[in-house]
Amino acid sequence: MHSRQTVIYICEEYPSGNRYYYKRELITHDSWMNPKSLEWSAPRPISERTFYERARAGYRTEYRKINKPVAKVYQFPPQDSRCFPYYPRMRWR
Repeated sequence: MHSRQTVIYICEEYPSGNRYYYKRELITHDSWMNPKSLEWSAPRPISERTFYERARAGYRTEYRKINKPVAKVYQFPPQDSRCFPYYPRMRWR
């Protein structure tokens, strides 16, 4: 478990209303005395409950509002064109 100074809890909220919770830890590759070796770890998913428990305990939290356009959904394969020959009576064994 990291101390309160070396961990950050992140809540990302998207326009769809979905929320994703992560934690990032401050790690070192050499020594804590060498500031050039300090780096944030990869975001690791956590539960909503853990996020709010840590927020109440005084850990550093960050709320991010992500404003990305909604993705377009394409059907696969397109219904109007066939990508392979169609054999309706063929039996696959």
